[in-house]
Amino acid sequence: MPVVVIANPKGGVGKSTLSTNVAGYFASQGHAVMLGDVDRQQSSALWLKLRPPTAPPISSWDISAGQIARPPGGTTHMVLDTPAGLHGKRLKEVLKIAHKILVPLQPSIFDIYATCMFLDELVASRHSAKVDIGLIGMRVDGRTIAADKLHEFVKGSGLPVVGYVRDTQNYVHLAARGLTLFDIARGRVEKDLQQWQPICEWLDR
Repeated sequence: MPVVVIANPKGGVGKSTLSTNVAGYFASQGHAVMLGDVDRQQSSALWLKLRPPTAPPISSWDISAGQIARPPGGTTHMVLDTPAGLHGKRLKEVLKIAHKILVPLQPSIFDIYATCMFLDELVASRHSAKVDIGLIGMRVDGRTIAADKLHEFVKGSGLPVVGYVRDTQNYVHLAARGLTLFDIARGRVEKDLQQWQPICEWLDR
């Protein structure tokens, strides 16, 4: 089954926003989805508790002492929200189970360089792990100079920027209700869903 890991060693870059919306996308397609949270803040786990019973179901992925439990029968897709500081042995453990890794990256010089070593580690490991890696520009308009700087940074890594997520309160308001872009009327979040189209295509490949 596909396992999508959302990872960046830096905190506050939007890992939980990505994790919940990736899980929400899979659930909207009728898949049996589990969402795991090994971040100490437990943002995704809290979000699951807020999710209304009328929304497409997403199960929690039981975590005990940092160990990822085996999913129950019938699970078809898994999403894992990882903590800040992920590297070394812990990263290798994640790579063993991952099919795809999404790295949220804000196009500020501080965020980019804080992620440099992590991306190098991913690139060095991806062939042996046979994992697909994609970058997501967070809180950025793909038509801006900031987006150009992001592309300039990653062009030598061989990692694709698969999409952009703009800075909008839509994510904040939906998260507070345990919802995602894929749980409400399309007309209310049309601009955001357009941004997610290439991300969804990458997830489905």
